[in-house]
Amino acid sequence: MAAAVARRGRLGREGRASLCSFLLGASVAALPLLLGSSPSLLAAPGLRGRLALALHVAGVNAALLLIYPRPLYKIAVRACFLGFAFGCGLLLSAGRSAWRHFGWYMCSLSLFHYSEYLVTAINNPRSLSLDSFLLNHSFEYNLAALSSWVEFTLEKLFFPELKQITWLSTVGLLMVIFGDCLRKAAMLTAGSNFNHIVQNEKSDTHTLVTSGVYGWFRHPSYVGWFYWSIGTQVLLCNPICVVGYALASWRFFRERIEEEEITLIHFFGEEYLEYKRKVPSGLPFIKGVKLEL
Repeated sequence: MAAAVARRGRLGREGRASLCSFLLGASVAALPLLLGSSPSLLAAPGLRGRLALALHVAGVNAALLLIYPRPLYKIAVRACFLGFAFGCGLLLSAGRSAWRHFGWYMCSLSLFHYSEYLVTAINNPRSLSLDSFLLNHSFEYNLAALSSWVEFTLEKLFFPELKQITWLSTVGLLMVIFGDCLRKAAMLTAGSNFNHIVQNEKSDTHTLVTSGVYGWFRHPSYVGWFYWSIGTQVLLCNPICVVGYALASWRFFRERIEEEEITLIHFFGEEYLEYKRKVPSGLPFIKGVKLEL
């Protein structure tokens, strides 16, 4: 990522504001050190712990309001929220409570969404918006996240031993890391060609990227997201959501790839068709649009 930053220039003010705010939010992880307590502060906080968390949130939010004008504050408060979730995840991960693996999940989820914004700020600042955080991706996406939290909580209450399979959670964490790294590698490789929204009109700078991870798969960002999403549920040891996420993600990306490939064929014609013949989509049983010129 450092090479990409150097190649495309320094972060703009939106990117810098988001990074500073994310780090401010994540500084909640330092509270146990300041209070002289253990990382279990978050898992079973007493009055002192709750007060410290409330003061941290209020203090950071007040600082953001003072530092940034309203347009940047909207960015900053979202990045700070994700940083706070990441810091809380670190606290849960460092403790020895039954919520340890959920802490891994919180870190993974918050870092995924924040890095979507940060990489877009590096790669394609012209397309940067609040939607780049992907926090409002879709109703279905939010429902899936809520479902995973409900399943984890209920199974933790009734089948607590199911949530203590550390080797399985570790496999899920490795899937999450692999998936997110592959997606971000795809975004960085594509550069300004990458956009969260499928483009219907070809810009003057739009080129067909076939190098790097695009030499492995035609849709590496979707491959990364697919395995990241399933990995989050393996990490949580959520058997129902593992199946549900796999089926829902597969269907979503099958439709998304077909839609996108129609556009790419329109943009690049035979060049894309040749690329399509040589390189797989990367997702199981998804071959893409069946269309010839």
